[in-house]
Amino acid sequence: HVQLVESGGGSVQTGGSLRLSCAASGYFGRNYCMGWFRQAPGKEREGVATFYSDGSTSYADSVKGRFTISRDNAKITLNLQMNSLKPEDTAMYYCAADRTVGATYCSRRGQLRYWGQGTQVTVS
Repeated sequence: HVQLVESGGGSVQTGGSLRLSCAASGYFGRNYCMGWFRQAPGKEREGVATFYSDGSTSYADSVKGRFTISRDNAKITLNLQMNSLKPEDTAMYYCAADRTVGATYCSRRGQLRYWGQGTQVTVS
């Protein structure tokens, strides 16, 4: 059973930075997809960035050049460094993972199987 716990959310001013972390536990195997998704009130959930186990990454156009997704190799921890934050980045951010999808699906930032509880990011 996979468990995901997010941390690092908070409030920041426009132009500021935040770093989100997702601590994962459970069996992942050699091939897996992990990612960050967000949902603002009244909006659909958006795939922000994903990381496949081969090291490939994918970003939404709205965050390219500002956000960086990375994985801690010592343990399965997924990070999202968010710079130059904008008010439109305000949302609940969720960590997600799936060990049954391939790299192509992962790059499209589609629905994943396991989800964390979310952490709020507010930019004002």
